[in-house]
Amino acid sequence: MSASSHAESGPYKLSDKRPGPVVSILSQGLQPTGILVRLTPKRHRCSHAFLQTQGSSMKVSHLAFAAVSAVACCGGLLAFQQRGDFGFGNDDSPTNVKAEFYWSRLAYTSSMQNFGGFGRRGWFNSWSRDYPKADRQFLIAMHRLTRIDGRPTEQVVTLDSDEIFNYPWIYAVQVQNWSFTDAEAKRLREYLMKGGFLMVDDFHGTEDWENFMNGMRQALPNRPIENLQSGDEIFHTLYDIDDKMQIPGEQYVWTGRTYEKDGYQPKWRAIRDDKGHIIVAICHNMHLGDAWEWADDPNYPEPFASMAFRVGLDYIIYGMTH
Repeated sequence: MSASSHAESGPYKLSDKRPGPVVSILSQGLQPTGILVRLTPKRHRCSHAFLQTQGSSMKVSHLAFAAVSAVACCGGLLAFQQRGDFGFGNDDSPTNVKAEFYWSRLAYTSSMQNFGGFGRRGWFNSWSRDYPKADRQFLIAMHRLTRIDGRPTEQVVTLDSDEIFNYPWIYAVQVQNWSFTDAEAKRLREYLMKGGFLMVDDFHGTEDWENFMNGMRQALPNRPIENLQSGDEIFHTLYDIDDKMQIPGEQYVWTGRTYEKDGYQPKWRAIRDDKGHIIVAICHNMHLGDAWEWADDPNYPEPFASMAFRVGLDYIIYGMTH
């Protein structure tokens, strides 16, 4: 796919920003190309559709987030891992930076039924697993490997206000534990049907799947779930990912096991809108967040981390251009 096919004409200006230092995090010498489109100065947040809610207008600007230009690869992730400091922990990074992309993580309340609590709801830390290190590691890789103008720190979003409509791409983990009120489920449904994109990760096996689906059916009761194929566009937006593997959590380092619970096979799945666009990307029986978090650990295998970064970047580009 030509990266230039993602660009649109209109009130946007191509960036003349040049890539930073050449740092390789992906093996095999992949060198995708593309362009970066800047939003109009009035918008502080990157987005790809005008999301309208009843009675109010919440802009997440027009589909103008084009494909990005990655820095040429010059070595494997292993060499990068052995350097040790991946850059995580820079608490001086500003959080009020105007940017074209905001990495957003969904914070949710959890059903205590999943913790033996007889169906009550509470605020647990399931949503924040690997947070914020995984988020920061991914953002550092994104900045070094692409020309996406993203804020260097993550944004936590919730479903208890319309503020979520300002962040059109969100990431959620441990989703077997999520629980929604009717109002939260309605807001998530509106968010997704008006152009938002959700990536879910780090849940494993049969029971986790059923618990995840309990929440998903609240938000999207009539939407089918499909298995993604290697030829699906989402795997070919920035990198061509034809051969995928199960991406394990850190437990692989000491167990040699790629699966958790009874999640023996990776499940790359999705939910689409009426136009056929993916609105929920589902990484079941995998833990991409751990791969990002431990990418700086020489004991965590480079092929897993490399694949996790490729998938994450493809999902971002797809979500922001469809």
